[in-house]
Amino acid sequence: MSNSIENLEWRYAVKKFDSERMLSQEKVELLKQAFNLTATSYGLQPIRMVVLKDKELQKRLVPHSFGQQQVAQASHILVICIENVINSDFIRNYFERVKKIRNTPDEVLEPYLVALLDDFSQKRTSEIRQWCVNQAYLAMGNLLTVCAMEKIDSCPMEGFDPEGYDGLLELGKKGLNSILVLPVGYRAKDDMFSSFKKVRKTMDDSIIEMP
Repeated sequence: MSNSIENLEWRYAVKKFDSERMLSQEKVELLKQAFNLTATSYGLQPIRMVVLKDKELQKRLVPHSFGQQQVAQASHILVICIENVINSDFIRNYFERVKKIRNTPDEVLEPYLVALLDDFSQKRTSEIRQWCVNQAYLAMGNLLTVCAMEKIDSCPMEGFDPEGYDGLLELGKKGLNSILVLPVGYRAKDDMFSSFKKVRKTMDDSIIEMP
């Protein structure tokens, strides 16, 4: 079995973190870079990540997390957010970055820019929001894999009150909405769930091989 599969077998949604063990700054930086390198549709990155390590603040988030104590116990909390506004300025800023980093000429970029502006101008606000949410899930999946490879424990959470998080963290002032929460750190030795076997479909039920 390859190390990648062994590491994915090792990971699970932690139910109890060791609150005394903290991630090194090196590990935190690695997770931040992994988030920033996540593939997103069109490369637009309509997502941002809030990194929390204030224990008092983490405790205050527990009531907005349906009482899940992992939020208070974890070394750090990663809150994956989406941008509230995706407009022509947001899209143009991406193309400016492309031009600056790759030195791509305007005549090459312009047709792609015009097409993208036209595409988004025809989308409803709800469609754009759902597109942004989809990118947040891509980032979560990427982070879970990187955590497994680095032997960082994690617990992906959809079960929380976004309005509570947004209010407490003042995300509205930053033009953001919280979508997903990822406590990270190290599992407690007495978390019995760490020894449970994974429950998955058989490979034959999960994978379809096309001739």
